[in-house]
Amino acid sequence: MQQKKILIKDFTYNLSEEKIAKYPLIIRDESKLLIYNNGNISEDFYYNLNKQLPENALLIFNNTKVVEARLLFQKPSGGMIEIFCLEPDEQYADITSAMLQKGKVFWKCLVGGAKKWKEGSLIKKINYDLKEINLSAVIVEKRNDYFLIEFIWDDDCITFAEVLHHAGLIPLPPYLNRAAEENDNETYQTIYAKHDGSVAAPTAGLHFTERLFEKLSVKNIQQHFITLHVGAGTFKPVKTETIAEHEMHAEFFEVSISFIENLIANIDTTIVAVGTTSARTIESLYWMGIKLVMSQESRAGNEGFSIEDISVQQWDPYNAATASISAKESLQILLQWMKENNLKKLISKTQIIIVPGYEFKIIKGLITNFHQPQSTLLLMVAALVGDDWKKIYQHALYNNFRFLSYGDGSLLWKKK
Repeated sequence: MQQKKILIKDFTYNLSEEKIAKYPLIIRDESKLLIYNNGNISEDFYYNLNKQLPENALLIFNNTKVVEARLLFQKPSGGMIEIFCLEPDEQYADITSAMLQKGKVFWKCLVGGAKKWKEGSLIKKINYDLKEINLSAVIVEKRNDYFLIEFIWDDDCITFAEVLHHAGLIPLPPYLNRAAEENDNETYQTIYAKHDGSVAAPTAGLHFTERLFEKLSVKNIQQHFITLHVGAGTFKPVKTETIAEHEMHAEFFEVSISFIENLIANIDTTIVAVGTTSARTIESLYWMGIKLVMSQESRAGNEGFSIEDISVQQWDPYNAATASISAKESLQILLQWMKENNLKKLISKTQIIIVPGYEFKIIKGLITNFHQPQSTLLLMVAALVGDDWKKIYQHALYNNFRFLSYGDGSLLWKKK
């Protein structure tokens, strides 16, 4: 498999600190927009995005909501322990159900100052609706890359999502090199954020405003939503020499049966993913259908398959022979399986890695920010536009585009 031999050193560029946007623009859609179309580069602004898209195009957004995942606990001795909530323990079916737990919950976490936390529980007092609540944290187990923490709070009427909202801090990306401020609670959230669960924003969507949505609607550009909860792994640098040695992070996603029906109905239109998380989700749906197709050879029909059987693993797209199966056929098979299993929603995890050599099955374009060197996000861009990613990033660097989460963005069309 040629993709596994990709050298990560070939996907780097010089990103100086001054190019990283530490704060967003006051008016979101006044961010600059780089447009790439089959070798040609032009510039515009997000508020003119409607002019860059064909009529009846379909935009797909990620409506996940960033949670206040950083919890600071003070030890009796005065020292501070920071607990960063990554994702729920496997005992919960999905992030939503874990967020709705009351009284206690088990969570996978990173712990800053773990060596100073020898034993016992940490206590944090929370002010909630004019009353004081005690939140405690206990280490259940130390695992390879994280701690399993049990959180307990003395009010069975409030959920863990509410606990985080009142006790936690917004987890800004580490490369911003600054503490979260009050404004970040609003600016590091899309205006359409709906479902609690992410520890990082789907940043391509930060540029969208009500004004822009109105312009898109006037042009008959459809807007549909999926939910993928962005994990801390999105910031995980590729530290291995080849991509084969890098373990891609898995993330929870959720789509409705009506979304898949709409996707099938519009499969021949111009489908554009707003953000890499939306792209990961949409493309994963195709491979879930493919896994059902391939498994039919060993079983009668689609009966007996669980979500785990068809969840997408890192290298699945590069191992499957799919030349004869169209996106529409694969999605129809997935839809039929959902109906047979009386599923109104598809809730799963995807570990898909999209690197050069990947053939996009559904999306024709991608709206995305400018990403870190040697990141899997940059590899996805290169999968879409080929070696022209170097030309795109060079143009952005030399023409005062702002980089990373709070920076400017791009509309990239799939290279023909």
